[in-house]
Amino acid sequence: MAALSKALSPAPEQAALAIFGALHEGDETLVLLGPHEPGFWACFTASSEYQDGQADPLDRWSKRVIGGLAADWGGVAVFPSDGPPYAPFLDWALKTGQAWQSPVGMLVHARAGLMVSYRGAVRLKGRLSLAPAGASPCESCAAKPCLSACPVGALNASMAYDVPGCQAHIQSAAGEDCLTAGCLVRRACPVSQDYGRLAAQSAFHMRSFL
Repeated sequence: MAALSKALSPAPEQAALAIFGALHEGDETLVLLGPHEPGFWACFTASSEYQDGQADPLDRWSKRVIGGLAADWGGVAVFPSDGPPYAPFLDWALKTGQAWQSPVGMLVHARAGLMVSYRGAVRLKGRLSLAPAGASPCESCAAKPCLSACPVGALNASMAYDVPGCQAHIQSAAGEDCLTAGCLVRRACPVSQDYGRLAAQSAFHMRSFL
């Protein structure tokens, strides 16, 4: 993704974002953006959206920042929170060749592991050069710790996510570690461990999940 990032000005990293994949759709290029780590959480928490006490601070931050990048790049911003109908971000992610379905069903990303999240995308005119498709890190992960990390089995090899079970657990005393430091399954992924996402950011997302 480095070559594509250098072709765009300003670079997304200047806004604490990184290119998490790109794909062609017809004669356009769709660039998917996610948190650039380390550094994303410090940037977001310093923003007016985080500090103003209003609802949906991260979605509002994403729309302002990615909307600004889209304007600078001459493109159109797209967001997963817009809808219905909702943009097919999961399908787009799989088509980039930089994200795959993990053994527990969630997407795993080449850089972010199971901590992957997409804050938005920018649709650009023309077919820009793309990075070659990679290989899923799960293929070379012999231990596959994600399969046994969930203490209540809400995420496992069945790939059927028990949402109510997960929510009940993280609201209990036994689930405090998941609530305050992030999903144990996501944290178990070796790629996630090298990503640099802070526990405070994971806690923010976990509280939003309740």
